[in-house]
Amino acid sequence: MDKAILITYDKEDTINEAKGLCEAAGYEVVHIIQENYLQKPKYGISGGVLEKLQEIADKIRPDVIVFDEILKPSQNYNLATELQREVLDREGLILEIFESRASSAESKLQVKLAQLRYEMVRAKEKVRLANMGEQPGFMGIGKFEVDVYYNDIKHRMQTVKKKLQKAGKQRELHRQGRKRMGFTTISLAGYTSAGKTTLFNKTTGETRTQSKELFTTLSTTTRRIIINQEPALIADTVGFISKLPAYMIDAFKSTLEELTYSNIIILVIDISDSQLELKKKFASCMRTLDELGVKKEKIIFALNKSDLIKKEQINYKKELLNLIENEKVVLVSSKTGENIKELKELIQNIIINQNPHKYKKNEVEGVAKTFGN
Repeated sequence: MDKAILITYDKEDTINEAKGLCEAAGYEVVHIIQENYLQKPKYGISGGVLEKLQEIADKIRPDVIVFDEILKPSQNYNLATELQREVLDREGLILEIFESRASSAESKLQVKLAQLRYEMVRAKEKVRLANMGEQPGFMGIGKFEVDVYYNDIKHRMQTVKKKLQKAGKQRELHRQGRKRMGFTTISLAGYTSAGKTTLFNKTTGETRTQSKELFTTLSTTTRRIIINQEPALIADTVGFISKLPAYMIDAFKSTLEELTYSNIIILVIDISDSQLELKKKFASCMRTLDELGVKKEKIIFALNKSDLIKKEQINYKKELLNLIENEKVVLVSSKTGENIKELKELIQNIIINQNPHKYKKNEVEGVAKTFGN
């Protein structure tokens, strides 16, 4: 495993997430530099911190310096030049994880589009440095002129977009087919590593790869289940994360848009998280769902890993998230199976309320037993 020095904010939840990202990308964090501010104009950090970083890097000799913030191309170049080492900012790190996790043809295209957009933003700076006679080895471009370089990226982006549009049309056809057949669609959403895939496996009998690592799921998997003796579809989707740039969300739009067409969204929340992490992750999830246009009335809040904390802590955390009076909240443990039956009954009730003409109220009793069979 390659060694990394991590530069991040001096907050426990931020440090934990940054370390998780590094590990997911295959880097072992051998030293952490914690700062209150990471947006200084020239290097992102102050000259004094840079000197300290140089000394540590000379001793440890890391393979990469990971900067847990979005760096401007000039800042990235300045840091790489001073340290004579590869510098990876938060966006670059997430893209590396995406690339290693992408397995389906569509998710590979989505990652490629995000990479090209990342590259496009940095193209001008690369050309400027090359024209000044600099050798920006950390992101070298050879002898490309600005228009050729730009056009090359644009052309590749257009090619990838066309392929994604084709995949999107295929998804639309599938959605229309499901609608014609009267399928209810349910989607699992949530912050990365909240336990969505474990819950998906528990409700469907699947054995999808589940891991504590971030971004285990990059492509949507849909399975058929039975609710009230009627077929329904449940989907596992890509996890959310804080400070994910808009262009990355946009690149995964064809996957994430499944959420907007679902009848029910199960938002999986890791209730065992610390207060700080919990609030940050919950806000990030709700913001992303809002940006995607998901209606709040469709959301069920599954407070996962409830077996790991005491009841009084759960009530306090529900209050913290303003969910204490919400009727669409259920405590679950996707690992032990605790309250999965209650989750199924809640889903059933919502489906009946959404389709009063199709279901009779007295059909609810005993229905949960058929879910997932």
